[in-house]
Amino acid sequence: MKKLSYVLMITLAAYAMQGCNSAPKDAKESADSLNKVKDTSATSPDTMKTVAGDAKFATSAAAGGMAEIELSKLAQQKTADAQIKKFAAMMVKDHSAAGESLMAIAKKENITLPVAMDADHQKKYDDMSKLTGTDFDKAYVNAMVDDHKGALGLMQDEAKNGKDPALVAFAGKTAPVVQLHLGAVNKIHDSMK
Repeated sequence: MKKLSYVLMITLAAYAMQGCNSAPKDAKESADSLNKVKDTSATSPDTMKTVAGDAKFATSAAAGGMAEIELSKLAQQKTADAQIKKFAAMMVKDHSAAGESLMAIAKKENITLPVAMDADHQKKYDDMSKLTGTDFDKAYVNAMVDDHKGALGLMQDEAKNGKDPALVAFAGKTAPVVQLHLGAVNKIHDSMK
């Protein structure tokens, strides 16, 4: 009888221990599921991607605009072609205004914009500064065609797919100006053939 009581007590103790061990597990699972609910209410990877996409647009637009300003200032100094000088002056004026607007939005949205040309644009600038005459004119016009095609795509994409209302509005307002620039530089390009 003592043996039976002893076995019964051990069995009950085992069940009791198992029951005790499962309670913390259930509590832990409940806590984990609550944390998951809390985590999904925070910033999700999709939201971060959206914010990052808008920030990437802003930095790309700023870098491109800055390069177009600097290349156009160089063109104003180096070219003898009146239509290129006029186009370059328009670039400096329009891209400076767009840059100021973008800077104001970036400040409100806490986006850090570049303060100098990126390496690719700096190399293009350095290479072009060594050119003269029609070689410079052709290089400048080709650079403006390429840059404006890229900028137009960038603006249209942000206007259509961006999530930040201020940047979407900026892109929507700027895209027609970029389209105008592209048309003007294409005319210059065609006249040089």
